[in-house]
Amino acid sequence: MSGLSTYFLPFQLRSLIWQFARRDVLSRYRGSLLGLGWSFLTPLLMLAVYTFVFREVFNARWPASGRGGFAEDSNIAFALQVYAGLIMFNLFAETVTRAPRLVVDQPNLVKKVVFPLEILPWSAILAGIFHMAVNLAVLAAAVLIARGGLPVTILALPLVVAAFLPLLLGLTWLLASLGVYLRDSGQIVGMAVTPLMFFSPVFYPVQSLSERWHPILNLNPLTLPIEQLRRVLIDGLWPDWLALLGYAALAACVAWLGARWFAATRKGFADVI
Repeated sequence: MSGLSTYFLPFQLRSLIWQFARRDVLSRYRGSLLGLGWSFLTPLLMLAVYTFVFREVFNARWPASGRGGFAEDSNIAFALQVYAGLIMFNLFAETVTRAPRLVVDQPNLVKKVVFPLEILPWSAILAGIFHMAVNLAVLAAAVLIARGGLPVTILALPLVVAAFLPLLLGLTWLLASLGVYLRDSGQIVGMAVTPLMFFSPVFYPVQSLSERWHPILNLNPLTLPIEQLRRVLIDGLWPDWLALLGYAALAACVAWLGARWFAATRKGFADVI
């Protein structure tokens, strides 16, 4: 564990991680007219498209639960539920699709023996969390307007996100390493992410499917974070603490395995790149 301390507890490198994450965020919008405004506009436009397609074209309905101040199946209720699912999915998609190129796109850093390459996933995830925070602020404002207030359960939101982060770290370390040795991994991940969005409860709740599909859907690593995000921010319910704790434990195992893999394979990065 001591050899992996900088992987899981990079406190001494926090300023370097922050600089990389800040550079990543700013580089995306440098030279554009709207700048950071795109981080607000893009998800809202996509939400409008998805809401129109699923509500008007496919006549999709969100089962009314009577929770969260939304007693009826309305467009605003549907949009908020979908938006919550998209926020969590977009964090996952943005992180894992970038992961295979994290090391490959930094050849100068790879050849610097003293540079801690293990912080690159941290900076990528931090940049993704920035966009997630922007979208959560938009969602919270919409919930505030729609129901006239925010539920106290929103206080548990950081815990829901925190349980999800170890999984992202583990997958990013794994994919960043594979991207060095297997250049097709970026294309493979990109192809897998799109169908995963529809196999995740983004546009529908788990309860809308027959019970025989629930065990399969629960194997999806995105199912629990999406459902718990909706519970605490829209439904006004506290998260399922036992399920969240079990998920965090499994995510920690993934993070440990990803870190071990990255540490074992990083010695050959310079030779390949």
